[in-house]
Amino acid sequence: MDTPLTLSREQVRRIDLFAINELRIPGVVLMENAGRAVADETLKLAQEAGLLKYHEGELQMQDLNVAVVCGGGNNGGDGYVIARHLYNAGCDVVVYAATDPEELQGDAAINRLIIEKMEMERFNILEEEQLEAAEKDLERANIIVDALLGTGFSGDVRPHTAAVIRRLNALSLQDGRKVVAVDVPSGLDCDNGQPGVATIRADVTVTFVAVKKGFANPNSQTYTGRVVVAGIGTPPELLDRV
Repeated sequence: MDTPLTLSREQVRRIDLFAINELRIPGVVLMENAGRAVADETLKLAQEAGLLKYHEGELQMQDLNVAVVCGGGNNGGDGYVIARHLYNAGCDVVVYAATDPEELQGDAAINRLIIEKMEMERFNILEEEQLEAAEKDLERANIIVDALLGTGFSGDVRPHTAAVIRRLNALSLQDGRKVVAVDVPSGLDCDNGQPGVATIRADVTVTFVAVKKGFANPNSQTYTGRVVVAGIGTPPELLDRV
């Protein structure tokens, strides 16, 4: 039986760099593909969980309330793409920024600007007071998308991010809410599968290109839930290079 292919943090970085620099796939295209894949899996999870209702044979997307919680960097950028695709599908979507949007750069900044131009509903939760103020709106969600920290995370979760993670975990235990993690549950080290001081507990983790090395750690399964591997537009042979 073949051993499942896994990627380390460094290998993920090398794939991204090769795709962008050698294959000339713009980073914003990779981000678009990643976000679209997660949006599709989010809708699948909603159907499986009975969170979408039918009326005269058609799914009522507005019955699906999604909170997309975004950090900085590419993981947060993925979150903004996910929010846009779910919104365009007809879902009720609210975006929560745990990293100051003014500090975003590159592809993440582009996708944040798009949702601003679309005038999508959004809140900043950059400090404890803002997190508390957003509490009632967060409680509306029946699915939470975790786009806080990605494969680049290692070490300690910053105190405010840890507070956001703990709040999301608490909400996930109420009223049958589901959690989708983007690439890796926030707070989980993708190389060794060890949780941080606060780590998202997801029902589904949509990870990109291949499963991450740390997912082989049995302890990680408490946090990843079901793992779905999604492509981002890179050719399969690229994996042989790393």
